[in-house]
Amino acid sequence: MDVAGGDVLGTTERVLTLLGLLQQPRVWTGPELAGRLGVTPRTVRRDVERLRTLGYPVRAGQGVGGGYRLGRGQDLPPLLLDDQEAIATAVALLAGAGGAVVGAGDAALRALTKLDQVLPTRLRHEVRALSGAVESFGGGRTPVDPGALMTLARACRDEVEAGFGYRSGGEVRQRRVEPYRLVASDRRWYLLAYDIDRDDWRTFRVDRMTEVAARVWRFSPRAAPDAATYVQEGVASRVYPHRARFLVHASADTVRAQIPASAAVVRRRGSELCEVLSGAADLDAVLMHVLLLGHDFEVLDPPELGARCRALAQNLLSAGAALPPVVDTEGP
Repeated sequence: MDVAGGDVLGTTERVLTLLGLLQQPRVWTGPELAGRLGVTPRTVRRDVERLRTLGYPVRAGQGVGGGYRLGRGQDLPPLLLDDQEAIATAVALLAGAGGAVVGAGDAALRALTKLDQVLPTRLRHEVRALSGAVESFGGGRTPVDPGALMTLARACRDEVEAGFGYRSGGEVRQRRVEPYRLVASDRRWYLLAYDIDRDDWRTFRVDRMTEVAARVWRFSPRAAPDAATYVQEGVASRVYPHRARFLVHASADTVRAQIPASAAVVRRRGSELCEVLSGAADLDAVLMHVLLLGHDFEVLDPPELGARCRALAQNLLSAGAALPPVVDTEGP
């Protein structure tokens, strides 16, 4: 039994070594691989078949100049990374997750969370040290600490409580939460979490957090709202003292292209209609924003905004009454 177990382990290590050699950008002959692995060319052929069974597209060429190389397949098989490659990949993903490139950070964080599951502890210290030397610049999303993103993503995955200082209204207060999801908007990263001390769901901006740490206490997941919808409605309307709804006579796709996702929620109402939900410190600001979209629209809520529309329309008519009407001299 011991001999069989040792043979299986040896085969596994040999096949992984073979995969590492084939991932180099060159063509290997059978004798070259056999010499590197200390086996016969026949064993190399068997190991190549094992890799093909696992989904690796190993190509074999015949004749002079032929040999083995790793080709491109339709599916992405597991990658074999050595320590330095794993560190470089993790640092690059950390920079991408915390940077300001819209869209790239979401994918980088998902990939980093997967890599974190298999990254040895001995490498995490090097990743943390090297990531401190990586910075990014440019417009778009507000940059955040990638280490904080990684900690929160891990806490969401492992269903453990998280704690952090949160800056709001000029002061920093400690918060204890059950993290549920990280959500990226066109401008910022947000955390949807259950606030333990306030006994309710809350949305937190990651760029306002300090000293983010995962705790050891696990929690049982609660029935949660849809994360993306909840966060978008929160940042676009719930945080403001005034909220308004409009029926806009244009398609949802057209209006979404005109309004940042963090400024309003756009809901489809048929092919040529949509509902716009937004908030502001002043209702006139919301009204002017929708007016400048250039589409016909109707006020759905609140009722007092309809009265404000009529008052502003009368003011605009009065403002232009003293000027002569413009005559179209070009004609059809």
